[in-house]
Amino acid sequence: MNLCVEIRKNTYYDSVALMLITKEIKKMSNVKDVIVGMGTELNKELTENLGLSNDEVKGLTPNDFFIAVASDEENILKTIVKKVDELLNTKADNHDSALEYKPTTLSSAVKHLEGANMAVISLPGKYAAYEARRALNNNLHVMLFSDNVTVEEEIKLKEIGRDKGLLVMGPDCGTAIINGVPLCFANVVRRGDIGIVGASGTGTQEVTVIIDKMGGGVSQVIGTGGRDLKSQVGGIMMIEGFKALIHDEETKVIVLISKPPAPEVAEKILNMVKTTDKPVVACFIGGDRCEIEKQGAFSCLNLEDAARKAVLLAEGKEIEDFTGFTLSDEEIEKIVQGECKKFNKGQKYLRALYTGGTLADEAMKMLGKEGYRIYSNIQFSPELRLEDTHKSVEHTCIDLGDDDFTVGKPHPMIDPAVRVERLIKEVQDQGIAIVLMDFVLGYGSNIDPAGEMLEAIRNAKAAMKKNNKYLCVIGYVCGTEGDPQNYKQQCEKLEKEGVVLMPSNAQAVKLSSLILEKLNKI
Repeated sequence: MNLCVEIRKNTYYDSVALMLITKEIKKMSNVKDVIVGMGTELNKELTENLGLSNDEVKGLTPNDFFIAVASDEENILKTIVKKVDELLNTKADNHDSALEYKPTTLSSAVKHLEGANMAVISLPGKYAAYEARRALNNNLHVMLFSDNVTVEEEIKLKEIGRDKGLLVMGPDCGTAIINGVPLCFANVVRRGDIGIVGASGTGTQEVTVIIDKMGGGVSQVIGTGGRDLKSQVGGIMMIEGFKALIHDEETKVIVLISKPPAPEVAEKILNMVKTTDKPVVACFIGGDRCEIEKQGAFSCLNLEDAARKAVLLAEGKEIEDFTGFTLSDEEIEKIVQGECKKFNKGQKYLRALYTGGTLADEAMKMLGKEGYRIYSNIQFSPELRLEDTHKSVEHTCIDLGDDDFTVGKPHPMIDPAVRVERLIKEVQDQGIAIVLMDFVLGYGSNIDPAGEMLEAIRNAKAAMKKNNKYLCVIGYVCGTEGDPQNYKQQCEKLEKEGVVLMPSNAQAVKLSSLILEKLNKI
């Protein structure tokens, strides 16, 4: 086995792009293993673990680009370098980078882009807080996509932002739409009069998508990052975002989205409901409904219910809980009966494989309320937390975007490879009956998330059939007709493979629950 290394000092490329290029190079028949990346400590550790390291690699800095490849072919490096450069140049051409000036520092960007008032920061966590502070000092709003920023740094950044009247969305903020411009992971939705402050990325995407499908639109979508509503941070940015929407003339209805805040933080936020005449929909997934309604906000059963209530309020209509399906009872019963008659003895378990963390959390809580014990890598109940995140037991719901699965790899919404591998592993359990999956479209996501899963779905169904079993795959496509992936084509691809698609995550979960209920009676 030959180890070949190419190093380019002080040459920077986007880490996600390099991860995807690594995936492409691995497909080459003469490549045993490869890493294309920057010389971060994490990447150097990965090269060591894969047997791709040497003294040159060990001496790299985070500013150095490298290619490390193992192959039986002696003179492969030249071919690999040529292919990597082709892929890098293709990415550059697609973004017209040759025609645009790309500032290399924040200072030069501020000088070059006069009038700019926001910085989107995606750097390793150890550098991100420093650059965010510099952006705030230049009077720029900040969207901090980076994770691994300490709580102490987050608090300080948000205090600076609050004092200067600037938003600090994040750290680990994946979704926002500001003045109609989608940032990071976001869908193409129409403008309107519903403003959103969200502490969860895919949860916010789900609400905006359903609002769009119902004919409504959004004014502003402000992200906060997932830790904002914890006791330590105190909801600083949820409060500031809430205030901004209260004073925004285009916003007529306000939606707040998060997992249940810390009680004292929830109290501060809900007390603000009394300061505005605008209707407020509070979707604290799994939160205290009575407390929300006592403060004058509208509570929700799930993300879809939140979106529906927001649209009805914006239209001046009466609201009620949405508890059922958009299909008729007869149509749902036909699906349930049709699926259940295909199963064989012993099939009774659900495996939910999610790329969207909030969608996974919603599914877990909904199924839990129906009495199912759901094991997960994101369970708060210790007795239901998976001992081995890579091994499902009984009913299991997995957030594949959690740190357990993303260290050194792209998020599964960008590269679903981890779910492809997991699906094949799941069908080795002959007790499995249902696989539940999301397919998240929009900017930032994989250009063909459905297409990436088709072969795995086909193979999984075939493996079950070989053992006289049937695999029911229930899916939900979180997207709009305007998204770059082509929503209609994504749905058609999945349905062609026998995937049962539902119009929301909540409805996909409800359908899964109905099938499980019937299986338990058989």
